[in-house]
Amino acid sequence: MTATDLLVVGGGPGGYTAAIRAAQRDCDVTLVERDGIGGTCLNHGCIPSKAMVTASNLVTDLESASRMGIYAEPFVDVGELVAWKDDVVVHLTDGVGKLCKANGVSVREGTARFTDDHTVDIVTDDGSSDELGFETVIVATGSRPMGVPGFSFDDESILDSRQALALENAPRSMAVVGAGYIGMELSTVFAKLGTDVTVVEMEADALPRYESDLARPVTRRAQSLGVDFQFEHVASEWTPNDDGTVTLYTADANGDTHETSADRILVAIGREPVTDTLDLEAIDLEATDDGVLETDDRMRTARDHVFAVGDVAGDPMLAHEAVAEGLVAAEVVAGGDAALNRSAVPTAVFVDPEIATVGLTEAQARDADEDPVVGEFPFDASGRAMTISETEGFVRVVAAGDDGRLLGAQIVGPEASELIGELGVAVEAGLTLEDLAGTVHMHPTLSETIMEASENALNQAIHTLNR
Repeated sequence: MTATDLLVVGGGPGGYTAAIRAAQRDCDVTLVERDGIGGTCLNHGCIPSKAMVTASNLVTDLESASRMGIYAEPFVDVGELVAWKDDVVVHLTDGVGKLCKANGVSVREGTARFTDDHTVDIVTDDGSSDELGFETVIVATGSRPMGVPGFSFDDESILDSRQALALENAPRSMAVVGAGYIGMELSTVFAKLGTDVTVVEMEADALPRYESDLARPVTRRAQSLGVDFQFEHVASEWTPNDDGTVTLYTADANGDTHETSADRILVAIGREPVTDTLDLEAIDLEATDDGVLETDDRMRTARDHVFAVGDVAGDPMLAHEAVAEGLVAAEVVAGGDAALNRSAVPTAVFVDPEIATVGLTEAQARDADEDPVVGEFPFDASGRAMTISETEGFVRVVAAGDDGRLLGAQIVGPEASELIGELGVAVEAGLTLEDLAGTVHMHPTLSETIMEASENALNQAIHTLNR
């Protein structure tokens, strides 16, 4: 039997980051991945979806350029678009493989199953297996799409997000079950590519995890693209039609049944951790009812030699959080003193307009007895936003009432996912409204909105009315 100091199970962002950092700290590291280095994020999630978001945005940008006196009628070859997206994925995954090799990480293909406290059996696709001993293990097995009873992803008419991103033709029509971040991102992409989209959501609004004033501009934009929403509806069943389409049956809050015809049904109700492949009972470790491996701020589970990072460690299931968790786990395994500060981990939804947040909302700050002060700046007052013709949304900052420390921020608008970085630094570093307002920002840029929102919170705004 071969052996390794550190075993990392799963080669997604959390796993490969942990493996490389631990190897940099002179650990003997073996990484086991069963479905392609890079995990869901690089192969089937974050990267391919953002490539498709970029492409679909370009289509609508060209279509709406007539307001600038520019006229274009774009033609989209979805097959070529998917091929370009796949090239991006291959470039990145190949890069990760090379980085693992260059840093001395041994990569094994297969599914790792625990056989005792310090041994796994690595089973390959051809059925062969090999035992590997280890001292410490980092579990980074990620997550998979959650299903709806009666809606099997094995059926050609029913898609998960991975299958939707691999389509070589945009369907004429699509019913999307779920208006969370995955459902809304893909609904927007396909609507911009010409698909007739209907979204079914059991809650009263899209993106229910976000504040309503952040989600509202996204819903309005989607509706302007032709997306039809059925809020407070639950998908109950579906049937195939003779013409190759399907009929989706939903029930509203009153129990009444509704029918929607579509070429495909995309189920996007969320993701669940993958722990059932591990044989956790062999190491006397138990996941929660939701499949999560609970950890402390050093990513240790209930077993001292077992760590967990990424989606398998629970919400928020974000690639950049997985990376941060992987780095912490690797440092602790190597004998360092690291811990994760979750208060400054940003979130983003790559919809239209984008949403990004970090830290506390105003309501959360009040619940924490911070007596918050809040400032906002609308993008329709931003010169740069006007020049790129994207004026929907705002920047909001939330600070402590006693000393002005930034507690959180929320953005809905152009480049929100990029702008949130400055605000994340501010939360992490304990910067104040005065720090942000007093920092000279380049003009004309979107980043000026952060300075302007901070000035608004201080009741000294120049380019918008004070609150």
